[in-house]
Amino acid sequence: MDTRIEGVTAAGGNAWIIGDDDEVIIIDAGTDAEAVLDAVGEREILAVICTHGHAAHVGAAVEVAERDEAPIALHSSDLVSWRAVHPDADPEIEVEDGGTFEVADVRLEVLHAPGHSPGSICLYCEELDAVFVGDVVGADGPVPYEGEFPDFPRQLSAIGERLLTLPATTRVLPGHGGELTVSVADKSFNSWAAAGAAGLLAASESAGPGGITGLAAD
Repeated sequence: MDTRIEGVTAAGGNAWIIGDDDEVIIIDAGTDAEAVLDAVGEREILAVICTHGHAAHVGAAVEVAERDEAPIALHSSDLVSWRAVHPDADPEIEVEDGGTFEVADVRLEVLHAPGHSPGSICLYCEELDAVFVGDVVGADGPVPYEGEFPDFPRQLSAIGERLLTLPATTRVLPGHGGELTVSVADKSFNSWAAAGAAGLLAASESAGPGGITGLAAD
């Protein structure tokens, strides 16, 4: 199988490229269109999929998609956030739980995982043993937004119900920071739940730029 995953980290966020030598799908174009397009090169962009509508993840989506007139995909529950960034260009595809995208010889399955935002999704690729999670979860646990958790119980439930049910070896590829696996997330889940939203935020503040310590399994 020639299909591969490539990561582009720019301005503190991760954009993901899935495809082969001919065609790709972009997950979360981020805010640096030039960096993403440089990584794509001459390959055809089939679609730009947004895991959610926050600016750090969709800022460059229109510019990246326009190069090859590719459609942009987003869950309809995040249109308000999207329109705050792109008031004049709505996504062409409304993603739904269970929907699929195909690129090269693999398929991406949409898993609706709300909490960080109402329309947050993950994209699971069984063939590549990977799931792209946006800001649903990171190496330090559930990801807050602008210093708070909009809906912590729902976010935690989404992690437990949509991610921890995947195979333990599955790579978890987040919107910020380093990757983890489902196994690592599973080992840390009870500590995230016990800490709660307030505890995770306090730990994050005390840890500083290095992230939360003592809440994620090694």
